[in-house]
Amino acid sequence: MVQVNLPVISLPLSPLLQILLLLAIVIIASKGAGALSKKLGQPAVLGELLVGLILGPTALNLLHWSVFTPATPETAGLLHHLIKYLAELGVILLMFLAGLETDLKEMKRVGVAAFFGATGGVVLPFIAGTAIARYVGHYDWFPSIFIGTVLTATSVSISAQTLLEMGQLRSKEGSTILGAAVIDDVMGIIVLSVVVALHAAQGGDAGSAPVWWVVAKMIIFFVLAWVLGTKFIPKFLRWAGRWPGTETGFAIAIVVGLVLAFFAEAFGQVAAITGSYLAGVVIAQSHDLRHLVVEKLSVLAYGFFVPIFFVSIGLEADAVGALKAAPWLALWIVLASILTKIVGSGLGVKLVGFSLTESIRVGTGMISRGEVALIVANIGLAAGVINHDIFSVMVIMTLATTLITPILLRFVFAEDKASKAA
Repeated sequence: MVQVNLPVISLPLSPLLQILLLLAIVIIASKGAGALSKKLGQPAVLGELLVGLILGPTALNLLHWSVFTPATPETAGLLHHLIKYLAELGVILLMFLAGLETDLKEMKRVGVAAFFGATGGVVLPFIAGTAIARYVGHYDWFPSIFIGTVLTATSVSISAQTLLEMGQLRSKEGSTILGAAVIDDVMGIIVLSVVVALHAAQGGDAGSAPVWWVVAKMIIFFVLAWVLGTKFIPKFLRWAGRWPGTETGFAIAIVVGLVLAFFAEAFGQVAAITGSYLAGVVIAQSHDLRHLVVEKLSVLAYGFFVPIFFVSIGLEADAVGALKAAPWLALWIVLASILTKIVGSGLGVKLVGFSLTESIRVGTGMISRGEVALIVANIGLAAGVINHDIFSVMVIMTLATTLITPILLRFVFAEDKASKAA
């Protein structure tokens, strides 16, 4: 355990001073590591994850430094809970932004190929992840199913950046990857919501409500949120935007996201992020409202909350401990996370007429799990579906897929690049 004392500063510090120091360390570490990662040609999320691991129990164990020793017994656990809840709020805002970036018209345009690519990229990883956790890790069914759920995720941002650098973003394969990733996210959120809701019902968190009623409430929530949301939310936001005051319209848009997140979990029995994502999708259908919200929300989320989320992942994960506890599970999960996306998504688009080379390219572009898998894993950890060892394995898997995706994309597109050069 690392002990850190600040000279000429009396210890223990007051809770406020500890909070100020901790948040300053977390945010500067996250942004600095992200910038360094970009300089090295890697996505920022990779650096943010790695610095979180370094600050966590894997290496420096930041929260156990002596400078963060509780000032009184009443403040024990304060910093841990503060980071935890700020990170969860960061996830809700991140999924709100993801909803704002969801283009339903684009999903319709890429059509059948993207749908089949996404379906293959969800079904095969889900089956493989569940089977590996069950029969290699010997976990119960719900943790195994949840591991399969994490493996369904796709983070297109890393693939998109790589394809943009190669001039392939608007190619046939690039457009399909973007569309399939969006559909994959929607499918993944549905699977996540069902798994978490059923786990809560089975564990008694949903009271005595039977499973059929849990599923019925999910359906009722989605229908009401979409029908009433598309009808009333745009009108409400335009009306609120005329209220006197500073940034009133933007503030009320955040309220909409938070309220839908609340009702998603309190009534709909689905994860709160599902509600905030749905709020973003609804608002995105109105171009003027989307423009009003997305830029300012990006500043708020990426400037403060999201860096805390990424570093909090490392603060919760013990990669060394996970590798010692379950090395074979980690190896199988990493291999499955790579191969099942290539085969599943690749086979999906192959069925609708893509060539073998094009299919492999699409499957390769779907490998990276990025922040999406971390959001899902974080939800599972908070809900008690998975333990810290499984969570740490998911972090290792995310790091591995984040690292390998740009390398494999450049390799599978190399032939096309060479033919253009000739």
